[in-house]
Amino acid sequence: MSGYVLGETEVDDTFAEAFPMRYARLVITAATEAWALEAARSMTGFATSVIGCKCEAAIELALAADETPDSRPGIAVLLFAMDREGVGKRIVERVGQSVMTCPTTACFDGLPGAEKTAALGKTLRYFGDGFQASKVIAGQRHWRIPVMEGEFLVSESVGVGHGVGGGNLVVGAGDEDVALAAAAAAADAMRGEGIALPFPGGIVRSGSKVGALTSKSMPASTNHQLAPTLRAQVDDSLVPDGVGALFEIVIDGVSEDAVREAMRRGLHTAARAGATHVTAANFGGKLGQFHFPLSDLRDPP
Repeated sequence: MSGYVLGETEVDDTFAEAFPMRYARLVITAATEAWALEAARSMTGFATSVIGCKCEAAIELALAADETPDSRPGIAVLLFAMDREGVGKRIVERVGQSVMTCPTTACFDGLPGAEKTAALGKTLRYFGDGFQASKVIAGQRHWRIPVMEGEFLVSESVGVGHGVGGGNLVVGAGDEDVALAAAAAAADAMRGEGIALPFPGGIVRSGSKVGALTSKSMPASTNHQLAPTLRAQVDDSLVPDGVGALFEIVIDGVSEDAVREAMRRGLHTAARAGATHVTAANFGGKLGQFHFPLSDLRDPP
């Protein structure tokens, strides 16, 4: 594909295709940042794709004690699903199993001004077996659930916002080490407020396409067009000559602008970090409401 050159990096004239999603932002606090991080990592595990995990989630950022409702160290996490009901189910499951179980934690709503909400503590309170008690903090109801350590404090409900899921960049280079280093640098640059990178380390090596060529039961299968080892075997390969490895970075964000600017940061960082080729995955514009042309990202952040 024709496009433009950024430094020594070829950038394809294509676009990333993304979808409307709903999301919740949770603030997990604990006695130490280490324990808050343990809970956040557990809660956001196995949440790479709605296709296989029913949600997509990742750590957003760390919060200082003066930025949290209970003045303790915290971690903000973002969880995305296709609808509000899906968000509600997943947060109850994951907070119940990964946050309430973790020593010293509390869990607060990170979107207190949202128009729509999903129940959290309202459902989890029944774990207290009748011994739970409510508490109003800053005008919002919370539940105190007795546990062996003391009490688990959790917001009764959390706000559910409108987000964007599936923004992406595909970063390539002549060999795996260089491509991975460039992708890792890009992922680091993308992280920040309003952004979730749901895959391990923010990076995907097994990019997929919708459906499969050989099976009607597979909802997704390997993206053969971007598999370097298949370049000589398929007629529709999109892997340029000289590219030996490609990594995809999938971006979920709280808004279209958040995703676009994260992609901009990632693109320019990947170019500086040694990527020789950057492209994006899409569905021909037929499925996703949001399109992010790489040509719009040429100016630096």
